[in-house]
Amino acid sequence: MIIFLILFLLASPVQAEYLRADYGSWIDSDNDCQNTRQEILIRESVIAPTLDNKGCKVISGLWKDKYTNKSFTNPKDLDIDHFVPLAEVERSGGDKWSVEKKHDYANDLKNRETLIAVDKSANRSKGDKDISNWLPANKNYHCNYVARWIIVKQIWNLTIDQKEQLSINKILKKCY
Repeated sequence: MIIFLILFLLASPVQAEYLRADYGSWIDSDNDCQNTRQEILIRESVIAPTLDNKGCKVISGLWKDKYTNKSFTNPKDLDIDHFVPLAEVERSGGDKWSVEKKHDYANDLKNRETLIAVDKSANRSKGDKDISNWLPANKNYHCNYVARWIIVKQIWNLTIDQKEQLSINKILKKCY
Protein backbone atom coordinates (compact mmCIF):
# COMPACT_ATOMS: atom_id res chain seq x y z
CA MET A 1 0.00 0.00 0.00
CA ILE A 2 2.81 2.43 0.85
CA ILE A 3 4.57 1.65 -2.43
CA PHE A 4 1.33 2.34 -4.34
CA LEU A 5 0.93 5.70 -2.57
CA ILE A 6 4.51 6.71 -3.35
CA LEU A 7 4.10 5.72 -7.01
CA PHE A 8 0.81 7.65 -7.17
CA LEU A 9 2.40 10.76 -5.69
CA LEU A 10 5.37 10.53 -8.06
CA ALA A 11 3.08 10.06 -11.08
CA SER A 12 0.74 12.90 -10.12
CA PRO A 13 1.67 16.26 -11.61
CA VAL A 14 2.30 18.91 -9.00
CA GLN A 15 0.01 21.83 -9.73
CA ALA A 16 1.05 25.10 -8.22
CA GLU A 17 -1.85 26.94 -6.65
CA TYR A 18 -2.64 30.10 -8.52
CA LEU A 19 -3.18 33.44 -6.86
CA ARG A 20 -6.54 34.94 -7.81
CA ALA A 21 -5.19 38.33 -6.75
CA ASP A 22 -2.66 38.19 -9.62
CA TYR A 23 -5.58 38.67 -12.01
CA GLY A 24 -6.89 41.71 -10.14
CA SER A 25 -10.48 42.86 -10.08
CA TRP A 26 -12.73 44.62 -12.55
CA ILE A 27 -11.16 47.80 -13.87
CA ASP A 28 -12.36 50.86 -15.76
CA SER A 29 -9.86 50.76 -18.61
CA ASP A 30 -11.34 53.67 -20.57
CA ASN A 31 -12.13 55.92 -17.58
CA ASP A 32 -15.83 56.20 -18.39
CA CYS A 33 -16.86 55.08 -14.85
CA GLN A 34 -18.00 51.66 -16.13
CA ASN A 35 -15.78 48.79 -15.04
CA THR A 36 -15.37 45.60 -17.04
CA ARG A 37 -18.43 43.97 -15.46
CA GLN A 38 -20.62 46.92 -16.44
CA GLU A 39 -19.14 47.04 -19.95
CA ILE A 40 -19.97 43.36 -20.52
CA LEU A 41 -23.49 43.81 -19.15
CA ILE A 42 -24.04 46.78 -21.50
CA ARG A 43 -22.56 44.94 -24.49
CA GLU A 44 -24.56 41.75 -23.98
CA SER A 45 -27.96 43.17 -23.11
CA VAL A 46 -30.34 42.51 -26.02
CA ILE A 47 -32.16 45.78 -25.24
CA ALA A 48 -30.70 49.13 -24.26
CA PRO A 49 -29.85 48.67 -20.58
CA THR A 50 -30.93 51.13 -17.91
CA LEU A 51 -28.04 52.74 -16.04
CA ASP A 52 -27.97 54.49 -12.67
CA ASN A 53 -28.13 58.31 -12.51
CA LYS A 54 -24.36 58.62 -12.95
CA GLY A 55 -24.36 56.31 -15.98
CA CYS A 56 -21.85 54.00 -14.32
CA LYS A 57 -23.80 50.98 -13.17
CA VAL A 58 -26.30 48.81 -15.04
CA ILE A 59 -29.55 48.46 -13.11
CA SER A 60 -31.64 46.56 -15.67
CA GLY A 61 -31.58 45.11 -19.16
CA LEU A 62 -32.33 41.83 -20.89
CA TRP A 63 -29.75 39.07 -21.08
CA LYS A 64 -30.10 35.67 -22.73
CA ASP A 65 -27.87 33.24 -20.87
CA LYS A 66 -26.29 30.77 -23.28
CA TYR A 67 -25.39 28.32 -20.49
CA THR A 68 -28.96 27.82 -19.28
CA ASN A 69 -31.04 29.30 -22.13
CA LYS A 70 -32.82 31.48 -19.55
CA SER A 71 -33.49 35.20 -19.76
CA PHE A 72 -32.63 37.70 -17.04
CA THR A 73 -33.57 41.33 -16.42
CA ASN A 74 -31.70 41.89 -13.16
CA PRO A 75 -27.91 42.17 -13.49
CA LYS A 76 -27.55 40.94 -9.90
CA ASP A 77 -28.60 37.50 -11.18
CA LEU A 78 -25.60 37.37 -13.50
CA ASP A 79 -21.89 36.75 -13.17
CA ILE A 80 -19.33 37.72 -15.74
CA ASP A 81 -17.64 34.44 -16.54
CA HIS A 82 -14.04 34.17 -17.66
CA PHE A 83 -14.88 31.70 -20.40
CA VAL A 84 -11.67 29.81 -19.72
CA PRO A 85 -11.54 30.01 -15.92
CA LEU A 86 -8.58 31.72 -14.29
CA ALA A 87 -7.31 28.55 -12.61
CA GLU A 88 -7.51 26.77 -15.97
CA VAL A 89 -5.58 29.64 -17.55
CA GLU A 90 -2.86 29.00 -14.96
CA ARG A 91 -2.84 25.26 -15.72
CA SER A 92 -2.63 26.00 -19.45
CA GLY A 93 0.37 28.33 -19.51
CA GLY A 94 -0.88 31.45 -17.75
CA ASP A 95 1.32 30.60 -14.79
CA LYS A 96 4.19 31.96 -16.89
CA TRP A 97 2.43 35.26 -17.65
CA SER A 98 3.31 38.58 -16.10
CA VAL A 99 0.81 40.07 -13.66
CA GLU A 100 0.05 42.71 -16.31
CA LYS A 101 -0.93 40.04 -18.85
CA LYS A 102 -3.08 38.32 -16.22
CA HIS A 103 -4.88 41.63 -15.62
CA ASP A 104 -5.35 41.97 -19.39
CA TYR A 105 -6.96 38.53 -19.58
CA ALA A 106 -9.20 39.11 -16.57
CA ASN A 107 -10.54 42.36 -18.05
CA ASP A 108 -10.41 41.55 -21.78
CA LEU A 109 -12.89 43.74 -23.65
CA LYS A 110 -11.12 43.43 -27.03
CA ASN A 111 -11.87 39.75 -27.58
CA ARG A 112 -15.61 39.15 -27.27
CA GLU A 113 -15.01 35.47 -26.56
CA THR A 114 -13.08 35.90 -23.29
CA LEU A 115 -15.86 37.21 -21.03
CA ILE A 116 -19.56 36.36 -21.02
CA ALA A 117 -22.56 37.32 -18.87
CA VAL A 118 -24.20 34.17 -17.49
CA ASP A 119 -26.52 32.94 -14.77
CA LYS A 120 -24.51 33.22 -11.58
CA SER A 121 -25.48 29.74 -10.38
CA ALA A 122 -24.31 28.21 -13.69
CA ASN A 123 -21.02 30.08 -13.46
CA ARG A 124 -20.49 28.94 -9.91
CA SER A 125 -21.23 25.33 -10.82
CA LYS A 126 -18.59 25.64 -13.55
CA GLY A 127 -16.03 26.99 -11.09
CA ASP A 128 -12.51 26.37 -12.41
CA LYS A 129 -13.45 23.26 -14.39
CA ASP A 130 -12.20 22.75 -17.92
CA ILE A 131 -14.21 21.45 -20.84
CA SER A 132 -13.59 17.82 -19.87
CA ASN A 133 -15.28 18.35 -16.51
CA TRP A 134 -18.09 20.80 -17.24
CA LEU A 135 -20.48 21.69 -20.03
CA PRO A 136 -23.46 24.05 -19.87
CA ALA A 137 -26.91 22.65 -19.11
CA ASN A 138 -28.09 24.04 -22.46
CA LYS A 139 -27.13 21.16 -24.77
CA ASN A 140 -27.91 23.30 -27.82
CA TYR A 141 -24.93 25.48 -26.86
CA HIS A 142 -22.37 22.65 -26.54
CA CYS A 143 -20.97 22.99 -30.06
CA ASN A 144 -20.61 26.75 -29.74
CA TYR A 145 -19.18 26.33 -26.25
CA VAL A 146 -16.45 24.05 -27.55
CA ALA A 147 -15.70 26.37 -30.48
CA ARG A 148 -15.48 29.37 -28.15
CA TRP A 149 -13.24 27.40 -25.74
CA ILE A 150 -10.82 26.66 -28.57
CA ILE A 151 -10.88 30.29 -29.75
CA VAL A 152 -10.08 31.68 -26.30
CA LYS A 153 -7.28 29.16 -25.85
CA GLN A 154 -5.85 30.15 -29.26
CA ILE A 155 -6.19 33.92 -28.72
CA TRP A 156 -4.32 33.68 -25.43
CA ASN A 157 -1.86 31.00 -26.60
CA LEU A 158 -3.00 28.54 -23.93
CA THR A 159 -2.47 24.80 -24.12
CA ILE A 160 -5.12 22.11 -24.41
CA ASP A 161 -4.27 18.98 -22.46
CA GLN A 162 -5.05 15.45 -23.62
CA LYS A 163 -8.20 15.11 -21.52
CA GLU A 164 -9.56 18.39 -22.90
CA GLN A 165 -8.73 17.34 -26.47
CA LEU A 166 -10.54 14.02 -26.07
CA SER A 167 -13.63 15.87 -24.79
CA ILE A 168 -13.43 18.41 -27.60
CA ASN A 169 -13.19 15.64 -30.21
CA LYS A 170 -16.12 13.75 -28.68
CA ILE A 171 -18.36 16.83 -28.62
CA LEU A 172 -17.37 18.04 -32.08
CA LYS A 173 -18.26 14.64 -33.59
CA LYS A 174 -21.86 15.37 -32.58
CA CYS A 175 -21.77 18.85 -34.11
CA TYR A 176 -21.01 18.04 -37.73
